[in-house]
Amino acid sequence: MVNTELVVLDMAGTTVADDGLVIRAFTEAIGAAGVSEEDSRFAGMLDYVVETMGQSKIVVFRALLDGDEKLAQHANSAFQDAYAKLVADGHCEPIPGAEDTIQELRAQGVKVALTTGFAAGTQNAILDALGWHGLADTVLAPGEGVRGRPFPDLVLAAALRLEITDVRRIAVAGDTPSDVQTGLSAGASIVAGVLTGSAKKPELDAAGATHVLESVRDLPALLS
Repeated sequence: MVNTELVVLDMAGTTVADDGLVIRAFTEAIGAAGVSEEDSRFAGMLDYVVETMGQSKIVVFRALLDGDEKLAQHANSAFQDAYAKLVADGHCEPIPGAEDTIQELRAQGVKVALTTGFAAGTQNAILDALGWHGLADTVLAPGEGVRGRPFPDLVLAAALRLEITDVRRIAVAGDTPSDVQTGLSAGASIVAGVLTGSAKKPELDAAGATHVLESVRDLPALLS
């Protein structure tokens, strides 16, 4: 096994407990776009949100709202506001052992990037709530010139920013098939699915995960 220089970790569901926050924020957001829980379209939209968990939220809203950019942006802003309020109200906890895992990896000389499908503002709200600014070597969210999952951009942008010598020296861990697809597309040697989020082992295996772990806490042992 090649020595790992960089570990790219997802946030919600992997290092940060979700506990249904995405669904709650989505319900408010899609309501702001004119689709209530009583609407006949709501159940199908909710299923799609679950299926695409981990992907950039603005991309998800564009798909749900038939490419109506103004409405998608409105829903995305409502999602960000709703999620940030849930975080500010104390509904944000780390996955047990996640912080220790990041510190352990960095102590071993491995660089760590925290990535998300949320907008940068939502990511920062989570980092604020957990006191995680500075915990990782870098944090990344989809934005200008960086596409969200399942594209490889978040992993490759982290590798460029942290001056990694070879993509084969990257390990990726996440709780969704989108996380797995991103790691594989970026050329990472280790692409681990974790079972603390939305996906089950068969889904992660089907996506091509090289390993499936109970938790991100198991990652240092895998890399040793």
